Parts: sequence; C-alpha cells; structure tokens
Amino acid sequence: AGMSVQVTVLPSLRCLFDDPVQICVAGLLPQQAVTLRASLVDESGELFQAHAHYRAGSSGELDLSRSPALGGSYSGVEPMGLLWSLQSKTPYKRLAKRNVLTPFCVDLEVYEGHGDMNLLLGKCTNERWFLGEGVKRISVREGRLKATLFIPPGPGPFPGLIDLYGSGGGLVEYRASLLASRGFVTLALAYMAFEDLPAMPEVLELDYFEEAVNFLQKQQQVKDTGIGVLGLSKGGDLALSMATFLPGIKAAVSISGSGLNSFIPLRGDGFTVPPHPYDLGRMKTSDESGLVDFSDVMDDHRDPATWDCRIPMERSLAKFLFLSGLDDTNWKSDLYCRDAVQRLQQHGREVQFCSYSGAGHLLEPPYLPLCQASIHKVLGVFVHWGGQWREHAKAQEDAWHRIQAFFWQHL
Repeated sequence: AGMSVQVTVLPSLRCLFDDPVQICVAGLLPQQAVTLRASLVDESGELFQAHAHYRAGSSGELDLSRSPALGGSYSGVEPMGLLWSLQSKTPYKRLAKRNVLTPFCVDLEVYEGHGDMNLLLGKCTNERWFLGEGVKRISVREGRLKATLFIPPGPGPFPGLIDLYGSGGGLVEYRASLLASRGFVTLALAYMAFEDLPAMPEVLELDYFEEAVNFLQKQQQVKDTGIGVLGLSKGGDLALSMATFLPGIKAAVSISGSGLNSFIPLRGDGFTVPPHPYDLGRMKTSDESGLVDFSDVMDDHRDPATWDCRIPMERSLAKFLFLSGLDDTNWKSDLYCRDAVQRLQQHGREVQFCSYSGAGHLLEPPYLPLCQASIHKVLGVFVHWGGQWREHAKAQEDAWHRIQAFFWQHL
C-alpha cells in the first residue's frame, strides 16, 4: 500500500508497431510476485489481452528483457511476449489495423500476486504507430488503380515497392505504411473485393498490375533502378507473375504463396495463365470447431497436366525470396515454395528461401499476434491458418528483417 510502482517502456512510450521495446517495472518489493497484463482494443471494439506472471528481483525491479515469465500467456524470457501473445476475447478474431493514421494503444498494467487481478499497482500506455514521423499517405484512384501510396520523408530517391495481400481482398495498408516508415516508397494495391472490384473476379488482368508499376515508376521520389513487389498468399503468386511478365520488377517476395497461378485466370497480352485445377469439394470442415482446412483443394502440382498453370519464373531476371511456415494449415505453402525454388535453381537462378517451423499461413509484420483461425472475408467461412504462438512470433521478426534486407540489397 502506498507503494509507487512505475511501469516504463523504453526507449519511448511512442514507437512504430514493428519496434521492439523494453518493458520495465520499478518500485516493487524484493522478490514480489506480480502479474503483468497487456490490453488492446481494436477499431471494431474487440478486446485483445495477454498476461504473464513474474517475480521482482532483489532490488524490487523487473525488466522483461531479462526476467523470465513464470506462466500465463507465455513463459520464459520474452521481451515482447505481452504483445505477440495478445488474444481476442471473442474467438477467431484477427488483429489488423484499418486506419493507419491512428496508433494501437496497448495498456500495460501490473497487479499484485499471481492469482486474481484485484490490486492494480501501476500502469502505462504504449502507443504503437503504423506511420512514421513525416510519412505521407496518399489515396490513389488514377485510371483503374485502387491503391494507397506511402512516401517516406525527405527528398529520396527511395526504392519503390508494391504490396499485395491475399484473396480476402480489400485495400490493406498497415504493412505498406510500416515499410514506408522504414524507407521504401510503398504502394498498397487492391485487386479484388474492394469498392467496385468484384469479390471473386472471373479474370485478373496483368495490365492492371502494370498500371501500378508505371504509376510507381513515375513518382519522382522513386529510384529508377527497378521496383520490388511483396505478396502474401494469393498476392504471393501475383508477385511472382508480375516479376515474370512485367519488365520493371527487379525483386519479388512471396509469403505463403506458390509458383503456380491459383484460383483466378491471369490474362496478359495475347496469353492467359489458367488457374491450377482445384476442387472445393476437398475442403475439410472440422466437426469440433467448424473451421475449414483448404490445404487439399489443389490437384497434384507434380502432374504434368497442371504445368500450363505454372508461373514461368525462370524467364524472369528478377531476384526472388520465398518465405513459408511449416505449420501452415491453409495452404501447402512449403511444398509449393520448394517446387518453385527447385525450378528456379534448375535454371541457374539465384533464389533465397526460408521456411519456419511452427509458423502458420499469416506471416505478418512483427508483434502482430498469431491468428490461428479467422473468417475469410470473401468465402465467408472460418479458416484455419495454423501456427504455434512463440515460433510464429519469432518467424515474423526474422521474416521482417529478411524482407527489408532483400529489398535494400536488390533495389
């Protein structure tokens, strides 16, 4: 009673979402048992929380970069555990930022003991932003394009990136805004299920993506050494197709994607890459959870009858990076990734790849918590994405560093 317990976040209470921070508590009794809790309310009002039990050191201090958690949402020394283990009160919610102009505010609280959280000892709020100081956000509706452009501060020139999300569609900005905060001019591009773009297009036109490349190349702050493209899931195979069929792409990253054209025909100038044959009748729905497993819907990619659906990446002069999770329960991304890498290597192409044990399908920027299952916005079913909490968190940190290093190297 009457103790003044301080919770601090170093180096600052304000940071970018992908910044690691050091969480410290001072003013506790020596060896005092406490529970730390993180709470975040997303833009739809959904509450995400995590908690962990700790014991103060002999001087009554606690530093999460050195003190092990003794249980709760995670255990062991996990400096960022309170963030990556955040879980929604309602099951199957995915934490994603809709408006990148506002931060996520994470309340950090310290409670007495390891039991009921009745006695609050101290708290603070960590503001985690998606847009760095001075980064410009520009809505783009030019020609057919539906996109958002993010430009870092300063004269540049900066490397230019196009950022694509998956078949859930929409215009997803939070990864692009973070990449711009790290020094890339980034165009977040919608291509389905957004405004008047159909939820399930009958065909995707390559020249729509070419329009995006031309638009980005025209920006005066963009280096003229070539454009990079980054895609997750369906966006991954689109990234590879852009690098193959469009001359301006110098580097492509596929996250949980495949070297084959999935689900929607891709029409180029005088050719069409058909979708790889699939059968939604092979979807498996769990009796227990009602979650859908898609991983078997595709025909066997080794069957030569499917090879006209392959993306002929070996024709491309671009550099490639493939990232996949070995615990992806939505898509055989590691199998498809190894197939793509093998084809490129057979043609003497330089390719980097990394597969992460325990990581699921949704490899996101770091400290966004694992989403093991959520609703697929286009299909309207709850999909199992896979992943183990700690391994997935470590994979996201590593992948984020690799992606940036790869683009800096090749652009």
